[in-house]
Amino acid sequence: MTTQKMLSGLRKGITKYNMIKNGDKIAVGVSGGKDSVTLLKLLAEYRRFSPERFDLIAISVDLNFKDNPTDFEPLKNLCNELNVEYFIEKTDIGQIVFDVRKESNPCALCSKMRKGALNSLAKEKGCNKVALGHHADDLIDTLLLSLFYEGRLSTFAPKSYLDKTDLTLIRPMIMIKEMDIISYAKNLPIVKSCCPANTFTKREYVKDVIRRIGEDIPNVRDMMFTALIHPERYNLFDKFESEIDKF
Repeated sequence: MTTQKMLSGLRKGITKYNMIKNGDKIAVGVSGGKDSVTLLKLLAEYRRFSPERFDLIAISVDLNFKDNPTDFEPLKNLCNELNVEYFIEKTDIGQIVFDVRKESNPCALCSKMRKGALNSLAKEKGCNKVALGHHADDLIDTLLLSLFYEGRLSTFAPKSYLDKTDLTLIRPMIMIKEMDIISYAKNLPIVKSCCPANTFTKREYVKDVIRRIGEDIPNVRDMMFTALIHPERYNLFDKFESEIDKF
């Protein structure tokens, strides 16, 4: 997968949802995984020819796993190559989640605390937007997670305003498939997760469910993605209730 093809998908998402404007200062949340590193690389490349002039920084949140520290050096080197200012936010999230709280299902609390640390430093550095590496498959997986485990029809938005921090959250890779990111990231410096809970998760279970369905319906992910991004295909009970008095 070439950078040019990846940038085509990135530009499509940015344009469709009006994610970037002149004068923006965007903080990219970089965990070191394939998604966030790919996003950093693509936004740095996009900045060179984007019709909107914007600034870019990268932020990693150090969860501080005392027995298994994360090596951020590959990310520092990449940011130097891309001419992107890089910051590491030191936290005690790892110890709080695993040693103090001893969470049996740590992902939700960890995610909330990581986002809080990321947004706080982004605001401190003068950013008005934060970019996360969610992609098309994440959109689908999140829908099924909400449906299966919460009884809700819900997924994340490509762009949302966080009124508590006065930041806008954007997901520029919303139109890019995970399989393309996997192919592209082979040539990027990926940092292995040091999280002790980095095993089989509910999200991985949902991915496996869709994979098994895909054995019978090969384009199942394409169909689900199309249904999500085209509001004219929405036809659930609230729509019926708004029309019920008309007939």
